[in-house]
Amino acid sequence: MKMKKLVIAITIVLISVNSFGQKSQEARSLLDQVSAKAKSYKSVYIEFNHKLDNKAADVHQETMGNVTLKGDLYHLNYMGTEQIYDGKKTYLIIHEDEEVIIQKPSKNNEETITPSKMFSFYKTGFTFAMDALKTIKGVKIQFVKLVPIDSNSEIASVMVGIDAKSNHIYNIIETGKNNTVTTLEIRSFKTNQPVSEKLFIFDVLKYRDQKKYSISEPK
Repeated sequence: MKMKKLVIAITIVLISVNSFGQKSQEARSLLDQVSAKAKSYKSVYIEFNHKLDNKAADVHQETMGNVTLKGDLYHLNYMGTEQIYDGKKTYLIIHEDEEVIIQKPSKNNEETITPSKMFSFYKTGFTFAMDALKTIKGVKIQFVKLVPIDSNSEIASVMVGIDAKSNHIYNIIETGKNNTVTTLEIRSFKTNQPVSEKLFIFDVLKYRDQKKYSISEPK
């Protein structure tokens, strides 16, 4: 009798592991489809809402922004600042302070979901699982849950909502271990718009000589 119970228990475990593996593969496959579709476009223009919530700290912030992407290059407008990535360096233009900060991508910021990594950040450092299928504003949204493999990560989980019809990202919800919830919700998603290459080039003469902005490049 004990042997029979043991066999049943092992069978249940194996079925559960196999089911989890299939769901993980399904989730990864869906994210790969979303990524491949986004990369197939010559350019992408996104308007978004950005929310930051922490109930315990009584924090709620909400703002809008937009970003133009072309391959890995991007030009972001957000909270009165501009951020340009030309493939080598990031240029943060803070108009209020008349300042420009130039930085190279850092390994210390690998967890940060930048515009360049919006469609590919999931590829390393996460486990995957299919989550709920919800109808939001008449649109079916399939959620995929990502959990960092690194137990020391400040991120508890990331939920990626995907429009089941278009395979475009609907939202990204990041929950921190400090219970801060950051939500990026896509308001408009336009593809293959005419984009000037100048949009991804920082005009140093304009900001240094004409606008007299302070320009720094920390080592």
